[in-house]
Amino acid sequence: MKPWDGIISEEEQRAYNAAGFGKPTGLGKRPALIIIDVQYRTVGTTPLPFWESIKEFPTSCGQVGWDAVGNIQKLLKTFRANDWPVLFPHVAPKENFDTGRLADKVPALMTVKRSGYDFVAEVAPQGKDILLPKKHPSAFFGTPLASYLIDLGVDTLVVTGCTTSGCVRGSVVDGFAYNWRITVPHDAVYDRSKVSHAVNLFDMSSKYADVMSTDETIAALAQIDQNKAD
Repeated sequence: MKPWDGIISEEEQRAYNAAGFGKPTGLGKRPALIIIDVQYRTVGTTPLPFWESIKEFPTSCGQVGWDAVGNIQKLLKTFRANDWPVLFPHVAPKENFDTGRLADKVPALMTVKRSGYDFVAEVAPQGKDILLPKKHPSAFFGTPLASYLIDLGVDTLVVTGCTTSGCVRGSVVDGFAYNWRITVPHDAVYDRSKVSHAVNLFDMSSKYADVMSTDETIAALAQIDQNKAD
């Protein structure tokens, strides 16, 4: 079962397959883990159902976010064990001059409590992890992300975090445009809308990325490690 089964009709999936979309590209040899906006403002300080969680932070995705955090932890363990790069594109606290169309569309982002911008402790940055404050959905727009990835010799991005339909998708599309191989573990990204989550995963899988589970991603990453040993 794919996350979009039951939401994207079989007929529509057949249409994409018939057109040749969705061919896997596989991993390269030098992956980096991208953890986007995994801050308390997107999950709440404790795991709670959505309608309870937004009482603390209106921008929280609730329990689905915490479910994803557990899978991001697994991926982090693999990346740290292999000394592979980990990068944290994140929204920094908004100041009075941070206006614009995003503030128009999502005014709640302008009033988040400062504590909401803290990284979730279970997957917080460590040591030489790279922090990338951003002001727009794509982790590439207006940040030095591409420059860091080139310097690190990265050829593959494993993209996690939130939201699937927003910052994750925007970053995946831009990363694909730069010719990086992209993998999206579907249970390590999250969204407040189940439908938007599923539809965007389907679209990314069809056009821009390999979409698989966290366990499948870790198994694929193990093959890189094995090849290195050989």
